[in-house]
Amino acid sequence: MTQTLSLPGNLAERLANLQSVPKGEFELENGASFRDYKPAAVLLPLLFHENAWHLLYTRRSDGLMNHGGQVSFPGGSWEPGDADLTATALREAWEEVGIRPEDVQVLGAMQPIGLVTHFVVTPVVGEIPWPYRLRIFDGEVARAFTVPLSWLADPSNYYYSTLVFEGKSYEVGYYQLYDGEKIWGATAKITQDFLRLLD
Repeated sequence: MTQTLSLPGNLAERLANLQSVPKGEFELENGASFRDYKPAAVLLPLLFHENAWHLLYTRRSDGLMNHGGQVSFPGGSWEPGDADLTATALREAWEEVGIRPEDVQVLGAMQPIGLVTHFVVTPVVGEIPWPYRLRIFDGEVARAFTVPLSWLADPSNYYYSTLVFEGKSYEVGYYQLYDGEKIWGATAKITQDFLRLLD
């Protein structure tokens, strides 16, 4: 049985330290820069449920143009009305699953990652109360569900496979199915990056 994971007391400090790493150290395909990508943000909603820490995920509706049917964190593209990318993540979480911005204790942001779909995504980590009455916007979200950090951190639940996208091969991370859901790609990578912060 997997041991329960706890959150370090200095998690906010660890997240703040990430901001000192230059973005240029992170590779993007074909020598592109972050200026060539559309800015976006996602919220990693941390919650305490059944005596263990979980992350909240969503499965996007099948008909969406970008990443339809895929498991993701609540999030989306930056809009001109957003003060910053943290505001983007909070706005999207409110619109998609009904988490009110004032109910999120924002702990900080992780380093952005570039996607093959030409978005650069900043993951924002925040704690939410639980239980919580979610309000699913079914135009974008098919389902919301939680996964224990201990399960996500178990190496036996994670593997890599080769994916061909637009004629190029990529080594992509996948989780084993959890409650019938497949967490993979950028969402799996963000999850793994977050778990490394807890070590």
